[in-house]
Amino acid sequence: MAELTECDAALLLRLIDLPTAGPLEARGAPLLLWEAQDEYATAAKRIGFEVVHHAPTALSDLDLPGVPAAVRAVAVEPGFLDSQPNLVLRIGPADAPTVMFNVHLDTVAGYEPGSFDGHVFRGRGAVDAKGPAVALLAGIRDAIAQDPRVGTEITVLVQAVSGEEGGAMGTFGTRPLVNKGFTGALNVFCEPTGLRYLTRATASATARVRVSGTGSIDDRPADGHNATVLLGFLAQHLARELAGKRACIAGLHTGEAHNRVYGRGSLLVNLAYTDDGDTLTAAFDEAVHTGLARFTETFAAGPELARTAADADRITTVDWLKRGLPALTGGGPWLDGLMTAAGVPAWPPEAPAFTCDAIWLAGVPGRAAAVLGPGDLAANNAHADGEFVAAAELAAFADQVSRLLRAFTATPTRTAPE
Repeated sequence: MAELTECDAALLLRLIDLPTAGPLEARGAPLLLWEAQDEYATAAKRIGFEVVHHAPTALSDLDLPGVPAAVRAVAVEPGFLDSQPNLVLRIGPADAPTVMFNVHLDTVAGYEPGSFDGHVFRGRGAVDAKGPAVALLAGIRDAIAQDPRVGTEITVLVQAVSGEEGGAMGTFGTRPLVNKGFTGALNVFCEPTGLRYLTRATASATARVRVSGTGSIDDRPADGHNATVLLGFLAQHLARELAGKRACIAGLHTGEAHNRVYGRGSLLVNLAYTDDGDTLTAAFDEAVHTGLARFTETFAAGPELARTAADADRITTVDWLKRGLPALTGGGPWLDGLMTAAGVPAWPPEAPAFTCDAIWLAGVPGRAAAVLGPGDLAANNAHADGEFVAAAELAAFADQVSRLLRAFTATPTRTAPE
């Protein structure tokens, strides 16, 4: 049975106490990802790992399709990428059958210092995902102790990445590492899943509906374009048309004053999908088109909104802030067999998946991917005040890691099917 030692507990508390929320989450806040990754690498070296990569991604990596507009906008700022490196550790020969584990050391904003009462760790990153990162090393250490072929006949890679949080979608963390070939036949992404393996990961697209019209004073509302009414109408229309399609009708903004008509504004909509994002984004575009037509029909005769109704189609545009990301729909008998051999239960097929960096293994031939980790995003207050994880659950995850590595080592087929 893999166990967490006092050294593991001390490492986790040090990692929690290092602020690692990136600029997309906390502009201007201290960011000590280099230091956190150095701490992690030092602990891994005691097991026998070597550092094979420790650097930020290149700006050119963000020229690829699918990079969110928010990332493109700030990536050119001095220090943005330099402060968010990625670490890759390896134990074993470079050409041996490989298992890769991915864990992110960046967090959401909201610094909380670490604490441990002997049973529960608390603080930002305790469950997402600094706690799983430490438990991962404990599990690898146990597997090596129980089967010396781990780290000699088979290789273990660990990606400790930035850019998972803040809407970066792994575009300057996991994706460049996958493109560099730092993957294995089996690839495990350490996220809270309640110790059940998940072979699906959703992706999302974000649309911004913009109205660029002319405002007016409150005494002459008919002279301007009323972006507030138009976007409010579209928000309700889209909620109806996209019902059941996991659409999040989000931020709507025109202005804050009471004595003017705002001619400009925007509405944000996030669309999560499990397979074909193009079909969903096409449905969104069509819903906007029909919404504008209905707005014109509804308000053409009203004196205050006649100008807005007449010009609605001309002054309304859709910008895609994020689009074209892959969704993971993996699994298969080989992966299921490994997990069964390791005694790892499956995520319920009826339960929804969630978004994580595992999407970047979608469609990569000969590479099986699963999401697995301790805790629950909601129940453990991930991304919220009071984040925590039980030491017993971290130890259980470490034990799963150990069993999974030993099952991979023992399997006659150490290569995932193409």
